Amino acid sequence: MHTLALAEALAAAGHQVEVWSLARGGDSGFFRRVSPRVRVRLVPVPEVPGEPVGARILRSIDLLATALGTGGETDVRHAQDCLSANAEGRAHGYRTLLRTVHHIDEFATPELAACHERAIVSPAALVCVSRAVAAEVGAGWGRAATVIGNGVAAARFAGADGAPWRARFGRYVLSVGGIEPRKGTADLVEAMALLPGLRLVIGGGETLFDYRDYRAAVLARAAGLGVVPEILGPVDDDELPGLMAGAAAFAFPSVKEGFGLAAMEALAAGVPLVTRDLPVLREVFGDAARFATDPAGFAAALAAAATEPDPARRRAGRELAAAHSWATAADRHVALYRRFLRAGPARPGR
Repeated sequence: MHTLALAEALAAAGHQVEVWSLARGGDSGFFRRVSPRVRVRLVPVPEVPGEPVGARILRSIDLLATALGTGGETDVRHAQDCLSANAEGRAHGYRTLLRTVHHIDEFATPELAACHERAIVSPAALVCVSRAVAAEVGAGWGRAATVIGNGVAAARFAGADGAPWRARFGRYVLSVGGIEPRKGTADLVEAMALLPGLRLVIGGGETLFDYRDYRAAVLARAAGLGVVPEILGPVDDDELPGLMAGAAAFAFPSVKEGFGLAAMEALAAGVPLVTRDLPVLREVFGDAARFATDPAGFAAALAAAATEPDPARRRAGRELAAAHSWATAADRHVALYRRFLRAGPARPGR
């Protein structure tokens, strides 16, 4: 989402932009239409039955590095994840590479842990989407990062009609991001067991990682508690604003985030936000959100959000979302790119 929205904003400002991505499972495009002003280069990743995650990581980096090596000259190379950073570093070296660190993860897979480490220590310059993540990077690796927050298509969500979704699900709490440990879905299920008058709707698709065991455990616990979530899987991009606008409240119980774009989209739609009490989410959302730390707290906050109108908080949320435009994010990136180019190639990371 960040990559495409930023690329389109840069292209709208008159820059030539090319987006490279891995394409798995026969993918022929992204989850939504991309502006024709942005050139998209997809690198197929053929499926290998039974392939372990570590081997898939290494093969993905190899395939992307080989493809990137055939690309033409560019002024700026900017990676948005560890796989693309490792591939770009292998194809062209790290001394002219920027990388955005969206959040810090801890990985048990050795190949992914090494990929994550190289993608922080080796690029010439780093960008973080919040001060909290930049502080983590500084404390853990001694590296300074430029902070540039996400944008949000606020007008797209502000004018959305949620009535069809309310007619379909009634009064519902929405969570976007799928069922995985980082999203805190287990705590949300426990909270929803205390809210019999609200339905849980979960949107979002699969990630690179295999969370089948976690998903099975969460759904088994939900069944035991009498919670029957409506699991939508990937939601069509054109339908997402209405799904957001129809919710009685948006739940964001993530245990690790760098910014919280989906939560910002909910605020743009005028939907009450309940999020985990993390420093980064306090930084980003401030007075526009309610905060909780455990299932009981989430249940109480979601009940209040869904039943007690708070015009001041709703207004603050809309204003906050409107202040985060992709055009502004693009302008800040261009300023960084120009400083980066004037400085010339940096020394390699440690």
